[in-house]
Amino acid sequence: MADLGESAAPSSPGAVAMFFKRIGDVKQNLLDKATPYGSFRWIFTLVTLLLYGLRVYFLQGWYIVTYALGIYLLNQFIAFLTPKVDPAFQDQDDDEDGPSLPTKANEEFRPFMRRLPEFKFWYSSTKAIVIAMICTFFEALNIPVFWPILVMYFIILFVITMKRQIKHMIKYRYIPFSHGKRTYKGKEDSGKVVS
Repeated sequence: MADLGESAAPSSPGAVAMFFKRIGDVKQNLLDKATPYGSFRWIFTLVTLLLYGLRVYFLQGWYIVTYALGIYLLNQFIAFLTPKVDPAFQDQDDDEDGPSLPTKANEEFRPFMRRLPEFKFWYSSTKAIVIAMICTFFEALNIPVFWPILVMYFIILFVITMKRQIKHMIKYRYIPFSHGKRTYKGKEDSGKVVS
């Protein structure tokens, strides 16, 4: 008797793997299409955060999830503001190649490279907000807590962390944003050719 089990039915692990590969490809395609639209991406994230906030407000719960989301977003924001190569350790690692911030007035300009690029910051923040929204559908994650204490802890943590980051930015003289920076223009081209 011939074994028909192997040839008749496709391998189920292969079918499952192909399904998840297809979903991954569709997700990557959508992310690739969204990449150039920074403003719209951040508007979507802020709307999602607003919807999450309204959900928590009306349900009057899930404060621990919200606190964890706030800590995660703060951590991501700090990584976004921090240079890829910390100037405090740059003097010790002079043999390291790659762009870094100028630390002396006579050094040449090098572009600011973030530890966490903008797209990854947006993607991880949006994903975290969506996961937190999903968590609000599970009553087991609604741990009773006195929420004003969490708000106070978060405010204190935010102030201390941002104070340290701003001191670091002042000490090593870098601004992680391009808005408001001086721009240099070359001479205007008159179009006349001198022969």
